[in-house]
Amino acid sequence: MTTSPSQADLTWTDDGQPFSAAFADVYFSRDSGLEETRHVFLHHNRLAQRWAALPAGSAFCIAETGFGTGLNFLCAWQLWDRLAPPGCRLHFVSTEKFPLSRDDLQRALALWPELRTWSAQLLDQYEDLAGGWQRFRFGGGRATLTLLIGDLHETLPQLEATVDAWFLDGFAPAKNPDMWRPQLYQQMVRLSAAGATVATFTSVGEVRRGLQAAGFTMYKVKGYGRKREMLAGELAQPNPPPWSAPWYARPGAAAARRTAMVIGAGLAGCSTAYALAQRGWSVTVIERHPSEAQEASGNPQGILYCKLSAHPTALSRFVQASYAYCLRVLRQRLTLDGSSWDACGILQLTADEKDAARLQAIAGNGYPASFLRWVDATEASEVAGVTLARGGLHFPGGGWVHPPALCRALLDHPDITLLPCHEAMQLRQQPGGWEALDAAGHTLARAEAAIVCAAADSRRFSPTEHLPLKAIRGQITHVPATPASRALRSVLCAEGYVSPARGDEHHVGASFRFDRIDCAPSVEENRSNLELLPSLSGNFAEAVEVASLDPARLQARAALRCTTPDYLPVVGPVVDAATFKARYAVLRKDAARQLDTPAPWLEGLYVNAAHGSRGLLSAPLSGELIAAWLENEPLPLPRPVAEAVHPSRFLLRELIRGGKRN
Repeated sequence: MTTSPSQADLTWTDDGQPFSAAFADVYFSRDSGLEETRHVFLHHNRLAQRWAALPAGSAFCIAETGFGTGLNFLCAWQLWDRLAPPGCRLHFVSTEKFPLSRDDLQRALALWPELRTWSAQLLDQYEDLAGGWQRFRFGGGRATLTLLIGDLHETLPQLEATVDAWFLDGFAPAKNPDMWRPQLYQQMVRLSAAGATVATFTSVGEVRRGLQAAGFTMYKVKGYGRKREMLAGELAQPNPPPWSAPWYARPGAAAARRTAMVIGAGLAGCSTAYALAQRGWSVTVIERHPSEAQEASGNPQGILYCKLSAHPTALSRFVQASYAYCLRVLRQRLTLDGSSWDACGILQLTADEKDAARLQAIAGNGYPASFLRWVDATEASEVAGVTLARGGLHFPGGGWVHPPALCRALLDHPDITLLPCHEAMQLRQQPGGWEALDAAGHTLARAEAAIVCAAADSRRFSPTEHLPLKAIRGQITHVPATPASRALRSVLCAEGYVSPARGDEHHVGASFRFDRIDCAPSVEENRSNLELLPSLSGNFAEAVEVASLDPARLQARAALRCTTPDYLPVVGPVVDAATFKARYAVLRKDAARQLDTPAPWLEGLYVNAAHGSRGLLSAPLSGELIAAWLENEPLPLPRPVAEAVHPSRFLLRELIRGGKRN
């Protein structure tokens, strides 16, 4: 991911059909796009027969080259809803280099009233898309769409999935030769399950020969309408996969596992429980406090702060994908009422000239304006409702959230049970699963899978004590709103942040303290938080009458964030640390050694922690990532990013760097 892709350049024919100006080609048959999709992709992948025969509770994965208007996805989803047994889940992965704008997509989908039930749900979650992985979930988890926005020769090699059927779409080979290359066919083989099928509208000999050379058995069949022939085939015997690092391999699907316990009812724990419950798991959430969101997730206003880099670092890619998914979850689970959350926008203000150049470089990466845009001081002031001395990045879809409301909404599922006032102090592996015990050794819960979401306290459990987790204290200050300060309409961020009023208060913060790990509010941190206000907006500081505020009298809330040495969370399966070090000790001498020894997974044990100050943004997608690992689903992140947050990365670095963890 270097820059965000351009949107599709469309023209519209006299009969209302979308036409690609860039490729000089139609998106679908002018005779009937619906019937063409059903003939080419649904019928010749034998989806009706295969889906009707699926065992209850199973999953099926389709991968597509060229999302376009979404017609193929919507037709497949419609058929899935009609034929697939209850509890089955459809995973649809599609690539797209030039995504349609939301307005163009809406116009295109209006052509097919028959699909309105499904297209309306897509449009509810669709916005002008930035590059990278975009995850959508529909029907309570019955259908999942993962869009890989970018050049497929860059995105497909980073996909981790097991594909049952391929929709080989995209513009015609003569119009779009860059797509129809041997590299594509090789990736298809890498990602395919045994017996995976493929169908494509084209019958070009070069395409047929390329697929056959890669390992597919291909044959010509009758095309749709005026098109005489098309291609269909299958992969009878996948090639042996290329070497991949065993320490990042999948631990194995959770075929028999349907019960889970989650330790911790903060944002990470609630998001994990929600993701699993949507997949039919029975989840028990163990929480030491009387209710959810009592620690770092308990602040009255959490900020959806999408802090990006000018270059596509793993952290920046993770943050960007998490931000987009979090907004979709918020729209589905919370009411936009100004109490639970407010999409008031975020202004990330420049700190100095160097920072201004950095933010302008980010804005120059081609993001759609609905995602972010550069604004000067004048426009930033108009957005904020108060006078600002500096410009910066405007994220129109961002804002603030009341994290406890989000946690409650995520736990509001019939398959989730919250166990409050119970503190897990020990995790013990048992035949067929895990057991959580309290300080007296009494069993709190048993389940086939356990996910530790206890922030820095995740180190209390012996299987996860090796993780380099660190608690960092942070304090926010409650500042009474005044009639003048209520003019603030957007969150302001720089070295710190201030929010528009929620009820009768603004919230300012947050401090970073490394010298204490208690949670008693301090006057000193109130004072330093107030000192942030003039640097954000002198006009707002005057409006809130900051000079007359007494730090000793202001309400505040302190909590402990959890972070790691590389500032990325730990999300994924857990290994036996001692066995890992012994099994891969040779890496100390030869870091490039391609070992095949399986990692010593602690079967069914996962961790989701260390989200730092961005847990509100990153927790929902991290819950999806945990569920994808457990269910052997397509990962919702590029494989390099999933590895960048993998818990085993620190053990690996320790081996390679001779005992140094960072």
